[in-house]
Amino acid sequence: MSVYGCSSQMPPYGGDTLFANMCLAYESLSPGLRRLLDGLIAVNSSAKADTTKTREDRMRDGANPDARKEYVAEHPAVRTHPETGSKALYVNSGHTVRFKDMTEEESAPLLNFLFAHQARPEFTCRFRWEAGSLAFWDNRCAQHNPINDYHGFRRAMHRVTLAGDTPR
Repeated sequence: MSVYGCSSQMPPYGGDTLFANMCLAYESLSPGLRRLLDGLIAVNSSAKADTTKTREDRMRDGANPDARKEYVAEHPAVRTHPETGSKALYVNSGHTVRFKDMTEEESAPLLNFLFAHQARPEFTCRFRWEAGSLAFWDNRCAQHNPINDYHGFRRAMHRVTLAGDTPR
């Protein structure tokens, strides 16, 4: 689970966060696609283009200089929530590069479909931050996407992430 709380330093406009329900995204897929996805392992990389810039910024701002340039992790493309038993899509456009035993090129059509699918409006809500706002979400079944639309202004956020479990 993650918690974001915002300080009193918010831009005069923008900076909202989109949250998406990955259980609803999974449940809305066809039975055939759910069966296919249930058996796939996603390969994720910290070096994917969408995330590299953020990681580079963190490294420059004082992260451990001995940190690896790339972290790779494998986990199910669909995970089962340990408390509710609900299944959720567990791939994301920021890190997932392919499926295990497939090339990036072979994986791309399905991943691109899933990335667009999981961001559909019916699975998302938009959270407007104000001074003192607090948001809780479960990373096991939700995704979040901060919207970078407040150019020229500062948005100071504080985040706490609780230790989680191994995706299954």
